Amino acid sequence: MFQQGLSGLNAASKSLDVIGNNIANASTVGFKGSQAQFADLYANSLNGLAGNNPGIGVSISRIAQQFTQGNIETSNNPLDISINGGGFFRTVTPNGSVQYSRNGQFQLDKNGTIINAQGAAITGYLANSDGVILQGAPQPITIDYSDLVPVQTTQANFQINLSSRVDPPSKVPFDVNDPLTYNKQTVMDVYDSLGNSHVMSMFYVKTAANTWDVYSAVDGVEITAQEVAATVFTDTTNAGIESAARAAYQAAVAGGDPAVIRGEAENYAIAVGQIISAAAGAAGATPETIAYIDSLYTAPTNVGSVPGATPDSILRQIGAAVDVPASKVGTILFTRDGQIDTASMAALPVPQTLPFTISLPMFPDTGSRMPLVVETNFVGTTQFVGATSEKLSTQDGYSSGQLQRFSTGPDGVITGQYSNGKSRALGQFVLASFAAPEGLIPLGNNAWTESAASGVPQIGAPNSGSWGQLRSSSVEASNVDLTEELVDMITAQRVYQANAQTIKTQDSVLQTLVNLR
Repeated sequence: MFQQGLSGLNAASKSLDVIGNNIANASTVGFKGSQAQFADLYANSLNGLAGNNPGIGVSISRIAQQFTQGNIETSNNPLDISINGGGFFRTVTPNGSVQYSRNGQFQLDKNGTIINAQGAAITGYLANSDGVILQGAPQPITIDYSDLVPVQTTQANFQINLSSRVDPPSKVPFDVNDPLTYNKQTVMDVYDSLGNSHVMSMFYVKTAANTWDVYSAVDGVEITAQEVAATVFTDTTNAGIESAARAAYQAAVAGGDPAVIRGEAENYAIAVGQIISAAAGAAGATPETIAYIDSLYTAPTNVGSVPGATPDSILRQIGAAVDVPASKVGTILFTRDGQIDTASMAALPVPQTLPFTISLPMFPDTGSRMPLVVETNFVGTTQFVGATSEKLSTQDGYSSGQLQRFSTGPDGVITGQYSNGKSRALGQFVLASFAAPEGLIPLGNNAWTESAASGVPQIGAPNSGSWGQLRSSSVEASNVDLTEELVDMITAQRVYQANAQTIKTQDSVLQTLVNLR
């Protein structure tokens, strides 16, 4: 008799519980509201005539979560990530269980692993040291704070327009220290194997119509013979020559005979001069310059005239007096259309091919690999009527860099920005989707776990397929509509009152029956 009213009271109470839970979580990030769904109850009819059965009340058929999209709200935390579209973040708890969540409020633990407020690690694809995403089984994402390894420059490209109307320089021969001996200079930072920056200079000298000689220098072009010799001394053979000559001089000093001392000083100077000549040639000095060094600094009569000659003083004076010029690296020819004429270049008496191989000695010795060999090209270089001007110059090296910050793109790739201006992928978030997300089992703390009803998760990269895109520095707000919930609460209250009234009416009828005589 009272069953319909009691079931109605119970259903209305459950509905109020659901509404109350939705309202309580209206500000919970990533929360998905629930809805109480009802089903009517009928007893089996003995005569099989269902229409004659008034029903025995109502029941809660299920409490269904509503996985609709919540509003995206911005935040000041770059580790706050929202999902705009389908999918769940995949997390692993400290005890190893896998959970799924829409709450993207993340932080870093002491090891650099991205975790949520409950300490569960966010999983995704890891990246190798070159920034290549390694797809496979999702792993906890840990930010790699190691320095970006420097990359030595191996290729460079100078894109420049060399004016077709300019005349050859007014002075010859080419001299890096005299701007009147060249038409244009361009510079570019290049990097050795340790990430040290060096200034690579290119000089353009017009020698005839459509013909340009190209010279190169490094680190301010003040490359002295002493510095060149210092680099050559690192060679085992040359170091042996220098050390043997120095030892002979020191033995003469120990003997005390002035004539022998001066003779060994001269021999040392000659040995060093030979090394300097070899070094100058390696640095691109012209044959005339090498002959000048030999004649001036390796002749005993000249060396003997150096007052107070010692190995160190001789080396210093030689280094201060002789400059090794920048080396000519090649000749560029242009067609009558202003484009580089590679066919004519190849037909020169000394065939010219691009790219030019430029060997740059390092001054001073930084401990890096030496010399720095750069394959230098001129793709896009022209000879038009406009002003001589540099367009775009590029090279493939860079120095080491420290991680400054990182951000997450729509595809879930975490990109680190480094102090040297470079960037590198550090990892990638993955998302999980389910055939029936309503079948997920809620665990609290904005987390769900899979069940037989939900199906197995499908894992993939954000912003592809059915998976939504990610947005950094934002969160997905609760999808609870507070106004709608308040209206539903009023309705549920009225339903509760109405069912209570049916019980009261039934009680009144029963009381009337009891009072019959």
